[in-house]
Amino acid sequence: MKETTALVASLSLLEKAALLSGANTWQTRAIERAGIPAVWMADGPHGVRRQVGSADHLGINGSEPATCFPTAATVAGSWDDELAEEIGTALGREASSQGVGVLLGPGLNIKRSPLGGRSFEYFSEDPELSGRLAAAYVRGIQSEGVAATPKHFAVNSQELRRMVSDSVIDERTLREIYLTAFEIVVREASPWGIMSSYNLVNGAYAHENAHLLIDILRQEWGFSGAVVSDWGGSNDAVAAAAAGGTVEMPSPGFDSVRQIVAAVESGELSEADVDARAAEVIDLVRRVTAHPRASVDLDAHHALARRAAAESAVLLRNDDALLPLAGGTSVGLIGAFATVPRYQGAGSSLVNATRVPTLVDAVGASTLKLEGVAEGFRRDGIRDDELHREAVALACRAEVVVLALGLPEIAESEGLDRSTLQLPAEQVRLLREVRAANPRTVVVLSAGGVVETPWAEDAAALLHAYLGGQAGAEAIADVLTGAVEPGGRLAETMPLRLADTPTAGAFPSAGRTAEYREGPFVGYRYYETAEVPVAFPFGFGLGYTTFSYSELVADAEGVEVTVTNTGDRDGSDVAQLYVSRLGASGVTRPVRELKGYAKVRLAAGESRRLRIPFGPRTFRYFDAAANAWQVEAGEYEVAVGSHVRDLPVRATITREGATVSASVDLPAALPTTRVDDSTFAAMLGRALPDAAWGTGPLAENDPMDRLATAKSPLARAGFRLLDSRRRKAEAAGKPDLNILFLLNGPFRVISKMSGGLATRRLTAAVLTLVNGQTIRGLGRVIAAYFGGRRDEKATKKAFDAAATKRSI
Repeated sequence: MKETTALVASLSLLEKAALLSGANTWQTRAIERAGIPAVWMADGPHGVRRQVGSADHLGINGSEPATCFPTAATVAGSWDDELAEEIGTALGREASSQGVGVLLGPGLNIKRSPLGGRSFEYFSEDPELSGRLAAAYVRGIQSEGVAATPKHFAVNSQELRRMVSDSVIDERTLREIYLTAFEIVVREASPWGIMSSYNLVNGAYAHENAHLLIDILRQEWGFSGAVVSDWGGSNDAVAAAAAGGTVEMPSPGFDSVRQIVAAVESGELSEADVDARAAEVIDLVRRVTAHPRASVDLDAHHALARRAAAESAVLLRNDDALLPLAGGTSVGLIGAFATVPRYQGAGSSLVNATRVPTLVDAVGASTLKLEGVAEGFRRDGIRDDELHREAVALACRAEVVVLALGLPEIAESEGLDRSTLQLPAEQVRLLREVRAANPRTVVVLSAGGVVETPWAEDAAALLHAYLGGQAGAEAIADVLTGAVEPGGRLAETMPLRLADTPTAGAFPSAGRTAEYREGPFVGYRYYETAEVPVAFPFGFGLGYTTFSYSELVADAEGVEVTVTNTGDRDGSDVAQLYVSRLGASGVTRPVRELKGYAKVRLAAGESRRLRIPFGPRTFRYFDAAANAWQVEAGEYEVAVGSHVRDLPVRATITREGATVSASVDLPAALPTTRVDDSTFAAMLGRALPDAAWGTGPLAENDPMDRLATAKSPLARAGFRLLDSRRRKAEAAGKPDLNILFLLNGPFRVISKMSGGLATRRLTAAVLTLVNGQTIRGLGRVIAAYFGGRRDEKATKKAFDAAATKRSI
């Protein structure tokens, strides 16, 4: 854009460098004389979190009220691109109304393991589904003049030591699994921003990873927006500017500005790179300031949140068609989540909801008769026999029991991965006691991901409501009564047990590296190829009617299939297209992969002819040796059905392409055999990096939890204090997000998260003390602090010197 180029040329080096870091926790820097205003950013994967008063990045302090929509893991169950775009539009409108120009979301990292602590913020284990839904969110958000920033780019799979962990992954798996969803978003929705992740990817921090940010994101995919670091995720400002990282957040003061200026003046960094990054910031500002503030109908948004939660809920069991419940049915409502709902996860996405009806409220307002309410169990998992007795007594009086079970808050949080897939034992014990008293027991599950379900047969009906947002309880009542069809289908596999998952025993990694030895065999790609039994397969979900598939025809451009509602109620299903390579193949690959889907709503007895098109991703694989996408010549099976293990109609199609005689990228033993070191090195095409932390002095990119091994007794005492606070919070059932951030984070956050109170030099001084040189370290800390304050004042004075304003 010529105007942007001219404006960049008019700025001094200091001003351009200043644009590349935030002014405070949530705003970009303004340059008033050049007419460049500051822009507000806010978290917002499922609701706007614009903070008022004291600001933080972890959802601890208060924020303006906003609609809390269902989380991404919930909406993924809808398999409905149009619904996702509606939610995105509502998010953009609320952000605009609050003066927010950049909304930090949606999250679309692939669910490598169901233990991932932040999985509730992500859509799926499948990149096609994740990418399409995320693209719909982005289109909606940006239609309101607000920038979307899909996150976290890339290969961000675990919370443990998330700011220092190196994701070690082969190129083919990187491209096919962990980047494809982002590629879909960039190519199909043109986001104005992207958020880089905390972790390293193959040895380089994501915010300064030129392979990710320049080679792939900008040059291959054509992304022209701004790359925003995760909060505290910028490691080296100079390296980031050279590698395509646009702006680091939050404010590190002017420390990074001075580093960039010095690097340009010394010849270490090209000023052209600084110009390119400054232009990206200016273009972002232009885009989000070109629209007037929107107005919001909060009642309409609550209704949308309610509809989204209902259409995303997944019915997993419904013995003898117990559901839907007829009007007037006497219901005993049991469970701690019935009176205090779990409707979102903990962390930076925490929304100050405009209203939160409970399940008691919702059932009371429905056509059902509320027989009574019993708490049933304690949320902290401690045994309480009296609560159980009250629940069983209520179960005996009611016609039907609705038992609200779920994961406690401590189980699903930013900064903390799960340790188990099991429900708390006291909840399972209560289920079995209630079921014995009343076999007509409906379990409603509130959780941001999957759980083991060895108890499923004790539930006559099982509804996985996920985390349904502020209207989730009303949505549950809508589904129970049949006011809304349970249209959800699983966007992730529910395994029988944790030991069956492809990363069992290796997730999360506590070492310096997280090794993706399973390759592309993630989620159903693993279970289907290795023929592992599961509790509920990918794509599965029941409704209140039934569907059949027939007359599949495939041509060069796609497939056509007839879907018929064979029941006596109106309903919806998701026609899912899977592709498999037939015959001998030189490419090690999953036996089937999702390549398309269509949500279809049909009246009772209605049939419809659907077309699901092929696209550029349908038959491709990534050839790492050629550094290019290829199609292997040969026959492919295309199959359509209601889930990955129910594909009743199939056809064969021949595709032209490359002839591959032998696999050169992935070992043929995958996925049934865990690869050894030499095989993994062959997959990577290089020697394995050291996975150990080592025993030398602690450095700025070591995690702070390594204070436990520090030479300084004072440092070790500091660790014990932090760790005791962590354990106390977890015992109380509420994670201390500040402590988790510090323990998982590197020492460099001392300067990166201080807003200018500390510099990189001060971090180095602290490390001198931590590594056992107490007197010298204290001296350096004092000198670095006062020297840093002096440098900050001087740089700020120079930056503020120009005061003339002109219009952008």
